[in-house]
Amino acid sequence: MAKGVKKIRVIKGTYYPKMSVSGQRVTIQPGQWVTFDVAEWLPDTTAEDKKKPVIWMRQSNDRKVIINQLPSSTGYKFMISKQLCGAYNYYIEASFSGTRDTKNNVGLYVKGWCEPKIVTSKWTTQRGSKISIKNKSKTNYISYGHIVYLNLTTEGLNGTNLVVELWNQQYARKDKPVHVYTDVQVIDGEVNLKIENTYAWMAYVNNIQNVEEFYVKVKDSSGKYIKDSLGDDLHAIYLNVKNKVVTTNTNVSKNQTPTKVYKPDVNAARYEPCKFEVIKFTELEIKDGKPNNTTVTVFDNGKGLRKLSGTPLQETIQRTIFYKFDSTVIDKDGEAILNNVLKFLLEHKDSTMNLSGYACVIGKENYNKGLSQRRADVVKKFFADGGLDPKRIISVGKGEIDPTDDKLGRDNIKYKNEKDYENNRRVDISFVFNAHDAHTMNYEVVAPSVSMKKDLTIDIQGFDTKACFRGKDKHKKQTTVVDVGQAIDKGDTKQSFATPSFNYKIYSDLSYFTAMPIQYIWPMNTNPNQFHFHTHTCRYFSNEKRTTVLLKAYPDVKWTLTFFINLTNDLSVNWQNQPAGKHKELQKKSGKVGAERRWQQKDASFGFGLKSEWERNNSGNYQRSKELKGEYETKFKKLYDLFASVGAMSDGVTNKTKGQVRNMGFKGVPMTFAVKPPNLNLKAEWNLERAKQKGAEIERLGTKIDISFNADPLIGLEITIDLLCTAVGLIAGAVSGGTAAPGAVRLYGFIKDKMNTGAEFGNDDFGAKVSADVFIDLVITSVIKTSIGFSFNTVSDASDTQGKLEVTNTLKVELKAGVWIKAEATLVIVKIEGYFEMSGKGYASVTFGHGLKYDDKGLNYRPALGFDGLNAEYVIKGKVGMSATKKVPRGGNKKPGELKGSSEDEGIIAEGKYNEVIPKFDVIKSLEELFGISADIPLIRN
Repeated sequence: MAKGVKKIRVIKGTYYPKMSVSGQRVTIQPGQWVTFDVAEWLPDTTAEDKKKPVIWMRQSNDRKVIINQLPSSTGYKFMISKQLCGAYNYYIEASFSGTRDTKNNVGLYVKGWCEPKIVTSKWTTQRGSKISIKNKSKTNYISYGHIVYLNLTTEGLNGTNLVVELWNQQYARKDKPVHVYTDVQVIDGEVNLKIENTYAWMAYVNNIQNVEEFYVKVKDSSGKYIKDSLGDDLHAIYLNVKNKVVTTNTNVSKNQTPTKVYKPDVNAARYEPCKFEVIKFTELEIKDGKPNNTTVTVFDNGKGLRKLSGTPLQETIQRTIFYKFDSTVIDKDGEAILNNVLKFLLEHKDSTMNLSGYACVIGKENYNKGLSQRRADVVKKFFADGGLDPKRIISVGKGEIDPTDDKLGRDNIKYKNEKDYENNRRVDISFVFNAHDAHTMNYEVVAPSVSMKKDLTIDIQGFDTKACFRGKDKHKKQTTVVDVGQAIDKGDTKQSFATPSFNYKIYSDLSYFTAMPIQYIWPMNTNPNQFHFHTHTCRYFSNEKRTTVLLKAYPDVKWTLTFFINLTNDLSVNWQNQPAGKHKELQKKSGKVGAERRWQQKDASFGFGLKSEWERNNSGNYQRSKELKGEYETKFKKLYDLFASVGAMSDGVTNKTKGQVRNMGFKGVPMTFAVKPPNLNLKAEWNLERAKQKGAEIERLGTKIDISFNADPLIGLEITIDLLCTAVGLIAGAVSGGTAAPGAVRLYGFIKDKMNTGAEFGNDDFGAKVSADVFIDLVITSVIKTSIGFSFNTVSDASDTQGKLEVTNTLKVELKAGVWIKAEATLVIVKIEGYFEMSGKGYASVTFGHGLKYDDKGLNYRPALGFDGLNAEYVIKGKVGMSATKKVPRGGNKKPGELKGSSEDEGIIAEGKYNEVIPKFDVIKSLEELFGISADIPLIRN
């Protein structure tokens, strides 16, 4: 049957179509991922086969070395750097078995292209040295005959043969070419040229100096000079050579591969066959008579694991294959071992393998020495034929193994039994790789006491330890749970489970007989019970001393807090420029405020309650409950004290507002300020619950908090402003063209003195008899009422529909003021008989919000209160009478400045806006700055 991969293709990523041939080779852009997948299957491949992972292999240009191998059912991702771009092709293919198809071209040749460039250049005196001796100060130099190494790192030139020209720097004449090195290879993006003919340079230097300077220029196959990132084609400036001969040798220069130390890759993906893939925890519960199980994936193929810092955990893998007497033939058992090791090393690039061959003592010592080397070399060839880079393999023949003292001579040593002879005809294989040693994963859960316990199902998927690489202490397909015994106080207990899925009962350190679990008022801050789950494989958590999953069992307690407070009297009263007639009323109000502060007792009703419930069974019902009242009254009266202290804070509201109004041009205007008291009730419930991230349950718990909050009002602010002066000023200014006439000023002053009682004033000499029925107050009343409820989890993200932490209400407040004046008056400039109406309407808004701040000490409520500012509009209307000495023009078509209106006897004299009667300000922030306190109110404390 012919089943497997027939062709592959590029399904994602950018490549150059003009530089590619469909189905044969592809040229890609550097620095981006290109994804390959199966394009065509062999005819006998079934639909089930196509779902299985295939093994992808990236090979060298000659297809002899497998550079990288990994299994995948989602394609193969490959990225090439600029340094590896060039003429060099990698060959990528895929198969079910991991065996390369050497007869058919089932894969693709892949290379990268970018602009050719010399990135760095240096001269060194030792191969692979990081210390460059090139310089412009002539302080570092060699002598003629010394061996020197040229290193160039490149882009876009990998696999290319270059021409390197050596030039001598001249000062009085043109620079002179000294030597040309051809067929210089770029290997892995580097030129590493060993130059042993520096003595030959000397003959080509004109007018030789004490120290001469040399540099190189590099040509590609077309004869074009290659430049660096600055556009310069001179490189390795300068090699300084002293006018001295140390040897006359002129050996041929040699291309060398870049020096590489083979070490296991710390960040390599894990593909060991000894592995588990997924760990899931399922909590078993019944809710409303129906199963309400919650399943959380704690582990999924290493996603999100945090590696431990410091030196990675390294494990040495050791294997041994045995031979027949005087034989170098690998038998079937040995071949199986070698194939297993080969697969492992192809998936773990860069580990160096050590092969140690041995022979028994039968025969001559020298012969056995050679036999042991041949045995090691046969294993090396097996791995090299399988695609392993031979440079990763060190094979050594150790000769005979001598178990006794050499008293009879090496060739006369004998073993005690035949088994010793068999065991010493062998090759030991060893290599080091970075084992998996990540941080322990945590899983949090709520649980009842030990008397009830909670059912938990643990499901481990893809669990297979048959191919464990360990020689000793192989990983077992089992999970061991260690109960540290906090609640039962009997020491640690262990229980092992040989199946990948099993049930386990957990509990917290609650006690069924707890009279009142006040120590669990904030359950997340208690010490949880600990259960250590040990599941270990080569691929993940290979260190058996480190816990794989630590389960933390917190007490399952639900708390309910109820609280209400109703205050009756104003919290603060303030005024300015009020007449004597209003003083008694205002003093009475402020007296109540003062008395309450002196006696630290407010006219209020107050109540609270705290209830706990615990011992929830699998049906979701709590078996135990207790309510606190009088026992903890003093503690909860602190909440009352906090709300009562709003009385002191309210001074800040009145004083802040008063100052803002005064600064806006209302100096000397009679005003009163009062803060109305809060009346509110609060209900809060909290308990631990599974948190959600992006809509899915996660391994962490959060505190689930449900709060309902009602306030009627929360706080009220009333400002009363005498606006008669403003009204008269607006009228006088409009009628007199902007400048108040003396009569208008006298009228304003007279009315101001009498405004609080109303008066008849004026006489015939004055020219007016005025009856003032005055509406004189602008009343700004902002009483905030609210009824809100919100629910959230302290760990869940914003995608959780219950995670809204703040509710903000903006209330629009309409403000009105009016002045009605009936009068016969002579206003000096304009004698007019009429009825003036000035209506001022203001608009403002108050922003009120609720905020919650949570930390490990508890839950704080923070109010938000701020004024969005007050602006006023004014309109002055005039009604025209028949007795006016100089009439105001009637309606109709009007000239600019004339009275305009909709009727013959009424018109609008003036209109406009008076902005920022009160500016915007944040009440809560101002209070904190004024008093140096925090407005955060603690609802729940540990």
